Amino acid sequence: MLDELNPKIDYLRSLVAVLPEDPGVYQYFDESGKIIYVGKAVNLKNRVRSYFTSKHLDSPKTRVLVSQIRDIDFMLTDTEIEALILESNLIKKHKPKYNIRLTDDKYWPFIKITVKEEFPRIEITRNVKKDGAKYFGPYTNAGAVNETLRLIKSIFPLRSCKQSSLAKQDRPCLNAHIERCAAPCCGNISVEEYRQMIDEVIHFLEGRQDSLLKELRQKMDKAAKELQFEKAAEIRDQIRAVENVTAKQKVMSGRLGNVDVIHYARGTEEMCVQLFFIRGGKLLGQDHYILENTAGTESQEVLSSFLRQYYNRVDFIPKEILIPEEIEDQEVITEWLSAKNESKVVLKVPRQGEKKALLDLVAKNARESLQQELLRRTTKKQTSQEALAQITEALQLPKEPSRIECYDISHVQGAETVASMVVFIDGHPSTEHYRRFKIKTVDGPDDYASMTEVVYRRFLKARQGDERFIPLPDLVLIDGGKGQLTSARAAMIDLGYGDIPTVGIAEENEWLFMEHIPDPIILPRQSQGLFLLQRIRDEAHRFALSYHRLLRGKRHLASALDDIPGIGPKRKEALLKHFGLSLRKIKNASLEELREVEGLPEKAAQAVWDYFHPVDIS
Repeated sequence: MLDELNPKIDYLRSLVAVLPEDPGVYQYFDESGKIIYVGKAVNLKNRVRSYFTSKHLDSPKTRVLVSQIRDIDFMLTDTEIEALILESNLIKKHKPKYNIRLTDDKYWPFIKITVKEEFPRIEITRNVKKDGAKYFGPYTNAGAVNETLRLIKSIFPLRSCKQSSLAKQDRPCLNAHIERCAAPCCGNISVEEYRQMIDEVIHFLEGRQDSLLKELRQKMDKAAKELQFEKAAEIRDQIRAVENVTAKQKVMSGRLGNVDVIHYARGTEEMCVQLFFIRGGKLLGQDHYILENTAGTESQEVLSSFLRQYYNRVDFIPKEILIPEEIEDQEVITEWLSAKNESKVVLKVPRQGEKKALLDLVAKNARESLQQELLRRTTKKQTSQEALAQITEALQLPKEPSRIECYDISHVQGAETVASMVVFIDGHPSTEHYRRFKIKTVDGPDDYASMTEVVYRRFLKARQGDERFIPLPDLVLIDGGKGQLTSARAAMIDLGYGDIPTVGIAEENEWLFMEHIPDPIILPRQSQGLFLLQRIRDEAHRFALSYHRLLRGKRHLASALDDIPGIGPKRKEALLKHFGLSLRKIKNASLEELREVEGLPEKAAQAVWDYFHPVDIS
């Protein structure tokens, strides 16, 4: 059976035979060399060998996976916990096709506190980095995050300036005048006082409002005893604001303390995991997460995968986590969570009482969240199908266009001319297939010639067998009218791709133009077909404009660095790379931060610092 299932089974068996019997992580690769599955094991040899036995192949999902494996690689770890962490990181990085995984969270907002800075800042970010900052999230409700941040800034006068290190200022900013900033840049607050305020914010975000209120009341009483009545009044207002937030939170039970409650609901291809966050006995919030690729997998395995992926990316872990059933690697996950939290964490399956009732409530919410998610997906799919059907009919296409590519040109008076290619598949953006181009053969603002070049280069790559460009579009969309359309068609016909339908969309009236059709094609203003074409065109415009701004900013930044003595092309490139193409970050960097730039000697770092911090000798 295995011989029929996988043509390279003998080669794979030879690899399994020499695998070590140690803990580690294994990776399966397909024919193109792409990672399609990542797993962890206490005994690598036994675990990987189990995939190639008749018993393990009872699962349809495993049969499909095994049929696609063409190579195996592994990484040894000292412990099973290290394997668990490595597995989670590799799944997040590579997003293997056959792994259970959380839907991509890269767009979910986090609240970030830059605790490593002398005077930390608080901000919303969608990029979690290993930079020593504290992150709270991810949050699926961006509106709630903005409201939380607004509330925090109204209670605590934290600085809102962006630079990581503060230069001494003679006068405070406007925020300080309206009492929204403690003005650490002017020395109005000490490092210790500011740090205490940051600790209070962290307590607030962790849901420890009772602890925070106790600290604030103690500070208010102390200020009152020292006759600092204005300060006592400020703290009183802070206490009232925190109490107002606390009053809105549903009280579950004072005996619960800090608990995460987790349950799930299963669909055909996905599973919805619901979380209740209880802090200090109060329901602080709830979230739900969709796990994909769960068909044919036991619920315990899916739940285990969720725990590993979710808690690998969050900063705060409560001491107790309630789950609906025991999981296979519960002991290892508990040990890992405890080590990550630096205090004991318990995974518990309640059988009765208020914790069991709470778990049942979360299960009910999970079922409702899954229904809403499936309804949203169905509606979205129906809308896309309707739009594609309308486009097919209006343009008289031979078939419904699954893959639509759109091209746009961006420049300012002919400078830094660039082009974008965006791809929509079945009515949805496929960002991994987006491409961008620098225009090489055109001087000045010539959109027609630029369009000819970019379309010619795209289809030439396809004819040459470049894998990035081999999937051909069912429809090409050109941002522009008849002139741009004619330019694109000339390039396509020249390379032998003239049979691909092509349409131009003119922004002024949103009319559509096709070759050999003299009159414009006008879709109804409220049609889903027009909405989709507009969305694709706008996305191409956005993508081209962002690339143009990136190149323009890099050029301006590079020219700004040209005047610094001792900074040549290589050192300039090192600065740009280290500070993410940000002149502001370079200007505001401390001398110590500049010294950390790889390839920048001490003398050069000093030269950069001196250039942006001239001594006033007047």
